[in-house]
Amino acid sequence: MVAQNGKFAVVLLSGGLDSMVAGGLAREAGYRVLALTIDYNQRHRVELRAAAKVATALNAMSHIVLPLDLTAFGGSALTADIEVPKGGVGDEIPVTYVPARNTIFLSLTLGLAEVASASDIYIGVNALDYSGYPDCRPEFIDAFQKMATLATKAGVEGHPIRINTPLQFMTKADIVREAHRLGLDAGLSWSCYDPTPDNKHCGLCDSCRLRSKGFEEAGLPDPTVYATRPGKA
Repeated sequence: MVAQNGKFAVVLLSGGLDSMVAGGLAREAGYRVLALTIDYNQRHRVELRAAAKVATALNAMSHIVLPLDLTAFGGSALTADIEVPKGGVGDEIPVTYVPARNTIFLSLTLGLAEVASASDIYIGVNALDYSGYPDCRPEFIDAFQKMATLATKAGVEGHPIRINTPLQFMTKADIVREAHRLGLDAGLSWSCYDPTPDNKHCGLCDSCRLRSKGFEEAGLPDPTVYATRPGKA
């Protein structure tokens, strides 16, 4: 699977708003998009369907859904029978943190990028309006970039695969505005960690609260269907 006719980037696509906008920015920068979604048997599996819709909206040349059952490890409200917090965004790392998730996912993305001869990876990590996950910080991305250069044939031969984080220092409102500017339908994306049985956003988990806050602060209509109207993040 080698790119033809121009630049090529692998986009780590969860189906969420952030990864959708990261993919849109990759496309705007002139890259042909190969989308990679990790099916880690997450609680909010509805995001896999959202990822498929977003990949189509991005005109991805390919969309790989890779199974990786992290429920075998557990340790998170997204991969084990642990209640998703609904009290608002706190100051501590919440139980929705999946241990080493971005390290694992970026490693898989790096492997695909090298096989596909892609020059770039795009990931929608954010260090401002987020839940405090350690693997969303710029320090982590910088460290992973150094490791990726050392760990790959491409890096050793002087062509390191670049890790792009265009949303790193954006607020959620900034991200909502970027989706609008790029002409992306934010309603295709999924954010909720604890969907209702009829596949509505719960409205109370950290991710729902941050999503709703973003649309409100951006002054743009929120297309999300919430089971409960989100309160303040």
